[in-house]
Amino acid sequence: MSKKEKLIKRLLSRPKDFTFDEMVTLLGYLDYYQHSTGKTAGSRVVFINGGKQYLKFHKPHPGNELNPNTLSDVIEYLKGQGLL
Repeated sequence: MSKKEKLIKRLLSRPKDFTFDEMVTLLGYLDYYQHSTGKTAGSRVVFINGGKQYLKFHKPHPGNELNPNTLSDVIEYLKGQGLL
């Protein structure tokens, strides 16, 4: 099983300790890149795929674990795009 497949399996299990770094890695495997939104964006991050599809959510702070609602939103979005 590849690292990409392992991360997808882990994401779909909705763990409470899924980190922002893991999400960045997974989205990179799916050809998304983190777009710089400027210094006034605060904790909001944007990931873009080919300039047409984008995914926005809040970067966790002070910790690194993503909120369960964020995980659900990302899973729903990626399923809607046919990536999961």
